Amino acid sequence: MADRLAGVPLAPYTTLRTGGPARAFTQARTQDELIATVAEADRADEPVLVLGGGSNLVVCDDGFDGLVVRVATLGVEATSQDGRVLVTVQAGEDWDALVARCVAEGWSGVECLSGVPGLVGSTPIQNVGAYGQDVSQTVAAVRVYDRRAGEVRDLTAAECGFAYRHSAFKHDPGRHVVLAVTYALERSPLSGPVAYKELAARLGVEIGARVPLAEAREAVLELRRGKGMVLDPGDPDTRSAGSFFTNPVLGPEEAAALELRAPGHPRWDMPDGTVKVPAAWLIENAGFPKGYEKGRVRISTKHTLALTNPTGEAGAAELLALAREVREGVHEKFGVWLVNEPVLVGVRL
Repeated sequence: MADRLAGVPLAPYTTLRTGGPARAFTQARTQDELIATVAEADRADEPVLVLGGGSNLVVCDDGFDGLVVRVATLGVEATSQDGRVLVTVQAGEDWDALVARCVAEGWSGVECLSGVPGLVGSTPIQNVGAYGQDVSQTVAAVRVYDRRAGEVRDLTAAECGFAYRHSAFKHDPGRHVVLAVTYALERSPLSGPVAYKELAARLGVEIGARVPLAEAREAVLELRRGKGMVLDPGDPDTRSAGSFFTNPVLGPEEAAALELRAPGHPRWDMPDGTVKVPAAWLIENAGFPKGYEKGRVRISTKHTLALTNPTGEAGAAELLALAREVREGVHEKFGVWLVNEPVLVGVRL
């Protein structure tokens, strides 16, 4: 069993640089160690926070009154099956390092997720997506420790219940600890069909075109850097949790009501009849431009969806005050409630 430390500040383990101390803190470097640590805490009725890269997390200023288990498991294995490559990755591997390897190896399917911060274990939980790709398109299986059943299980993609920025893991938070993820990728020097207008324009191709993997990766990284979405110690705008709000998905009645308030607003008509609306547009047009400040926190100067802690000195309470102001301002102007994307620990929006 890994050693425990008391009173470890959690702010340095989050990209937002917020969060008070953990009552107890440990790191798990193997699957067995991760399972044993969580199981022991569960038997003792001790609260557990499983910590990955901290890139999608807001921890309260009082910290966490329980055991924080940082996932530090490593390992990547690749096998061939039916013309595809199955890549099984331990939860503690860095996601962008994995994407870089896939591009270098000629494994196609995750290149547009370049530059996304965090660890592999979080990708199926959030159904991480960007620039026309999301991991639900390539996840073949997820190995988990089911805390309720006290056993290791291998879940199929269907059992993961993937939806837009959502999964069965988010629906039943705390039940599963992700141990490893298997991705089914194509052996190809070319990207998947480019599905995002902004990326296609950067690459100078039509929607649906395929480009060399390295070109797709570099174009995505350039776009993300321009929005402060690639972690950089020298860029205060990257002290964020990425997009703080998801793009609202509206039913027909909600969409019709918004059209009355904002005729001709940008929208994506979805196959199921719902309408997805860009949260960034709602925020800006509700009076919250890039760089909007509230004390020591602000909206990113590069990307309206990111709330930032530019000096690293603000607390979670300050950040959430800004988030509430934005959320309520959008609702007052457009009648739409924004939903936070990061996981909130010990706080509510």
